Order: sequence, then structure tokens, then C-alpha cells
Amino acid sequence: MIRTSMVPNVRRGIFRATPLVIFFLLLLAGSVAGCGSPAEAPDQPTLLSDAAGDREAITALLMRQQEAWNAGDIDAFMADYVVSDTLRFTSGGSVRYGWDAAMQRYRDTYPDRDAMGELTFSDIKVDVLSADWALAFGAWNLKRGGAWADIGGRYTLLMTRTDTGWKVLYDHTSQAD
Repeated sequence: MIRTSMVPNVRRGIFRATPLVIFFLLLLAGSVAGCGSPAEAPDQPTLLSDAAGDREAITALLMRQQEAWNAGDIDAFMADYVVSDTLRFTSGGSVRYGWDAAMQRYRDTYPDRDAMGELTFSDIKVDVLSADWALAFGAWNLKRGGAWADIGGRYTLLMTRTDTGWKVLYDHTSQAD
């Protein structure tokens, strides 16, 4: 007979889970719930009552950013980023931390309307991860004039829900070759 005092994770016949065991059980539960092909993911049932509404809100945010950019309004474009030192912006092989650094990067890289061009977001996919977190993925294209070449690429945004709505916390943008 095994006495419970000899087995560290058993007390009075009830299994006492360590934080690591709990983590792996939650990870397993999440992976089982997420089974299926990526194409099916947006249509699968979710624990979130308003995942479709969150996807629409995030897509609307991106369209608002596109409109602000095309109006030449970098301030309005940046209004949908978290105004904090925790903001992380990765582009052109560099990582910048903080809202001020991201804003300065935009001002330096796009000094005038010709450089800004006309922005188009496409191929937008939004995955709601929880009530407060989502990923947005898509393509961007700038049709520019003057001496500026057209450019484009892909982006992945980690979105967080704030008191004022969804905001970009991490932005990883790449430029196509």
C-alpha cells in the first residue's frame, strides 16, 4: 500500500497539479479545440460570443487606417496603435519600441505625400485568440508617384482590446522583394 505522504503530488486521494501540468493541460485543450484546416478556422465555433463582431471591428480599424494614410494623416493612422513604450514595430530589419519611435519611423520614411502614396490593404485575415487578443494578417501596397517606386509586402499585427477599442500592440511588416 502506498501512503499519500510518500507521493508528493497526491494528498488525500486528490491529484495536486503543478503549474507546469496545468499549463500543458490548457495547451492540449487549446490545440484540440483548434483542430481543423486553417481555412476552416474563422467559421469554427468559438468560446467568444462576439468573435465575428471583433473580426469586423479590427477590419474596420484597418480600413480607417487606410483612409487616414490616403488622406496624408499619419497622426490619425497612428491613433490605432497602443500609445505606450510596450508598442513593438518591426520593419526593414529593425525593431523599434514605443509609440514615439514608431511615429518617428513613419515620418522619416514617408516625408511627403508622394512618398506616402496610396495605401491598399488586402488579403486581410483576422484570428480572434481570446476576448482581449487577436492577430491580423494581410498584404499592403503603396502606389506612389514622383521619384518614389511602388512598394508592398505583408504584415502581422498583434491586436489588444483596450478601453477605447482594439489597438495594435505589435506590428511586424515586411516588404516584398
